[in-house]
Amino acid sequence: MTQTLLFACDLSAENRAAFARAIRLANESGARLDVIHVLDPHLPRRVLHDLETAVVDDMQAILTDVREDYALPEPKVLLQTVAGAAYAEIIREAHDREVDMIVLGSHRKRGQPDLVAGTTLARVLRSAPCPVLSVTQPASRDWQEILVPVDFSLASRNTLREVLKRFPEAHLTLLHAWDVPGERELGSDSDFARWRDREVERLRCQLERETDQLMSELDSVPEVELVLEPGDPLEVLVTRLRRQPPDLLALSSRGQLGRQSPITEALLAEPHCDIMLCRAW
Repeated sequence: MTQTLLFACDLSAENRAAFARAIRLANESGARLDVIHVLDPHLPRRVLHDLETAVVDDMQAILTDVREDYALPEPKVLLQTVAGAAYAEIIREAHDREVDMIVLGSHRKRGQPDLVAGTTLARVLRSAPCPVLSVTQPASRDWQEILVPVDFSLASRNTLREVLKRFPEAHLTLLHAWDVPGERELGSDSDFARWRDREVERLRCQLERETDQLMSELDSVPEVELVLEPGDPLEVLVTRLRRQPPDLLALSSRGQLGRQSPITEALLAEPHCDIMLCRAW
């Protein structure tokens, strides 16, 4: 079956980087690129008809401009409009077309994580049947360094599996934030320090076994580095992103109990790189 990428185009200048990345991904994977724009369904029928033609023409013009700006060949492309609520139609089209990935522009309200939950991006993330890519960086930037926060959850395993499968030539850094009970109270005690070091080493071995098991299921895998750092997961991740930003951050779109992760919302509000968010299972 031919792979299909779905790009939701809002015709804005901020959307151009995501458009370019979608074109590049389609070319590199040999996938068809389906580009859609969601129209307001409450417009009069006659206005909708005229608007559809104008929007498709505008999408074609943007496609041509972006390809020329980034010197990209044209992939197999389908340009269409649909009418409805933006997030619902993107999800519906992803299901109907059985797409492999959804590509969207980034959240525009930078530094305001409390406003992320109601955006089209966040709503698509909650219900998308496939990985969703939120793009902020120019498409000329290669995804050579990929950062994947990991734990022992089903969501973490699925995200790592998606990255291993999709980016076999990249360098992966697996980041795990650990918190050993008693660190605050007994951290200066030498006996506790020896016990803690043994526990952290045991944790490392367990994570390495988990990773090796996933890698054994695939024909081609990237170079992988495992990094363990103490602290709160969000604080550890944000510190790492600021100190050593990757080309791509891959994580699950869901937290515990199937809810939107606070980590996800914080990172979408202030992205340091492109972000790929995957289903929890």
